[in-house]
Amino acid sequence: MTRTNNQNIRLYKERLNVILDVAQTINEEHSVDALISEFELILREELNVPRVLVFIRTEHGWESLLTSGVGLEAADRIDVERDLLPYRTIQTITMSDQPVFEGFDAVIPLYHKYKPIGFVLIGDIDDDIGISPTIKHLKFIQIIANLIVVFIENKRMQNTLLKQEAIRHELELASRIQAGLVPTAASLPQSSRLLIRSLYHPHLGVGGDYYDVINLSRYSVGFCIADVSGKGMAAALLMSNFQAVVRSVFTPYISLRSLVKKLNARVNNSSSNEKFITFFVGRYNKVTGRLHYINAGHLPPILYDPSDRSIRMLDKGCLGLGMFDTIPTIEVGSVTVHQGARLLAFTDGLVEIQDTPVDERMFSITSIVSGTTGVDDMMRLVHQDVDEYISEGLIADDISALGIEFLRNGLLSYG
Repeated sequence: MTRTNNQNIRLYKERLNVILDVAQTINEEHSVDALISEFELILREELNVPRVLVFIRTEHGWESLLTSGVGLEAADRIDVERDLLPYRTIQTITMSDQPVFEGFDAVIPLYHKYKPIGFVLIGDIDDDIGISPTIKHLKFIQIIANLIVVFIENKRMQNTLLKQEAIRHELELASRIQAGLVPTAASLPQSSRLLIRSLYHPHLGVGGDYYDVINLSRYSVGFCIADVSGKGMAAALLMSNFQAVVRSVFTPYISLRSLVKKLNARVNNSSSNEKFITFFVGRYNKVTGRLHYINAGHLPPILYDPSDRSIRMLDKGCLGLGMFDTIPTIEVGSVTVHQGARLLAFTDGLVEIQDTPVDERMFSITSIVSGTTGVDDMMRLVHQDVDEYISEGLIADDISALGIEFLRNGLLSYG
């Protein structure tokens, strides 16, 4: 009896030492390959287990981690979802009638936080029918395998977090760069004839919205707003390129129709017909008070004239940029803007709010434009409106808005 107890104590000590060795290897941050090699060595030399097959769950699905003592076809014929997921505890399969388990004696499921993350199949070299002597090692094998597979899972999660952190850092950098390209309140041209205010909120840090205001001459100013289809980095890159193109071709001498044709060609070249841009562009003459514009598939800006309390939607134009190689027809809109009029141009993120119909949002935005006392009051309410929806988590797109108040026109003032 004493001899049996001593043998058991010695066995427990040996197994404890093996577990400690594995734990030490894990703590020393050895490679996954080194851990797997140690696991295979333990099974072969310490436990005399000749056949081993280990599956683990990865971000790409179930994959074979170790194939020892059997051919690769043994792993290929097993479908983990079909053949192994039903096993929640250690099970002997020596007498199994499933051909996929031929040559194996037991299935050892591996769990982490109550989720299956791996399976170990073991088999004896002896092909005689009967219970394999390796069965007595099942619990011990499960402990070692769980240590290793959990380490691999944690390593994978750590690598994922590092990748996510790197992506987050890159997005922050891209966001700062893009924010530097978007005109700020201080950089927007102001005069005694125009007050211009803006809002810019990229949904994912970087976005596909863009607006700009350009002094074309002493008496004229150009302004635009645009929105790339889609969101994220691809949209941001296309929009950054588009912004540079607009700045280079929007000159005092180009007609709006020619401008839109050139921009359409550039968008087609840049996006290979995979994305399109909705675009509104206007040229305002400070002397005549005349505003010419083209709306290329964009949401119509709202123009409010307080003199007669009229609301006009600036919707004349053409299809969006990049939809076709050549835009079939382009209509240039024209309107006389009276003193005190207010204009709000915006991207669709302002009206596409979760759980709110677009028509209801358009009515709300129109009410803000017509019901305020000036551009500062108008943009304050727009900012307040957007902040409220952001706090409620109802924003799902980039949001940009450009507000303009036309103070006066004519030759008496050159500001």
